[in-house]
Amino acid sequence: MSVPDWVWLVTIAGFAIVIVADLLLVDSNPHVFGVKEATRWVIIYMSAAVIFGIGLYFWQGATYAGQYFAGYITEYSLSVDNLFVFVVLMGSFAVPTELQHRVLLIGVVIALVLRTILIILGAAIIAKFLWVFFIFGAFLIWTAWKVWGSGEEETDPEGNKLVKFVERRLPSTPHWQGSKLTVKIDGKRVITPMLLTVIAIGSTDLLFALDSIPAVFGLTQEAYIVFAVNAFALMGLRQLYFLLNGLLDKLIYLNKGLALILLFIGVKLILEAAHSVFGLDVPMINAFASLAVIVVILAITATTSIIAVNRNPDLVDSPMANKKEDEAQ
Repeated sequence: MSVPDWVWLVTIAGFAIVIVADLLLVDSNPHVFGVKEATRWVIIYMSAAVIFGIGLYFWQGATYAGQYFAGYITEYSLSVDNLFVFVVLMGSFAVPTELQHRVLLIGVVIALVLRTILIILGAAIIAKFLWVFFIFGAFLIWTAWKVWGSGEEETDPEGNKLVKFVERRLPSTPHWQGSKLTVKIDGKRVITPMLLTVIAIGSTDLLFALDSIPAVFGLTQEAYIVFAVNAFALMGLRQLYFLLNGLLDKLIYLNKGLALILLFIGVKLILEAAHSVFGLDVPMINAFASLAVIVVILAITATTSIIAVNRNPDLVDSPMANKKEDEAQ
């Protein structure tokens, strides 16, 4: 897949314009996102991602479009895990409700920059060393086992080492100062909880990206597609956060579905590596088969989760629900 430099520039500029416009919109009218408004924006961002995929189909053909849609669905579903950690982060930093959207937006920008660096490094390594797919595949299989068994990846938001490092090196105030990242107190510049929160969100997302980016590379080796997939998934993730209450917490078997997807992609990577490196005659899984498997797994996960919760509502144990209970006490 040949992508001219100007296409890269236009794509990056397009996402940058959306981010700047979003920031201006938030600054002009900071408010609490309701379910209806969040749903509307989720639909808008998902529609934009679909339109991009259709454009890719007419530009580069069905194979690359299939890789894109498989990657987007995988990345978006894996990103749902981030949301539950974000809820814990918001609670631990006591983020005011009206500032949560801005916190998420800045955190997403940091996450996208860090992910882009990982994507560039990953593409360069894959181009030179195809055998790295064995490592990626084994890592995804191990991650699948961990996610299946524990319910989620081990992450301690309150013990974020980068946040602790920044707090030790720079003077800070424990009091929120609106959306300001730094303020002057008694003539001294100090950092605010706002800055610490966005650092925590961006760096925590990077930990999740160590799983999700190899997973997307398992579906496509095109850096442009991997970048677009991550950008669209992250941009739509912010509004999805505000749908947590009463919606995503019902997906009690989500970890099982994500584990199966990671296992599938891990096996796919190892098969491709065996074929490319050793020339073995092994089954090869194309983009459309991958897309079908991922969609079926997610559909079964959602259906079985909803049925189980309807039969036994006590199965639901969401971070958002726990947060509300703590606030009520």
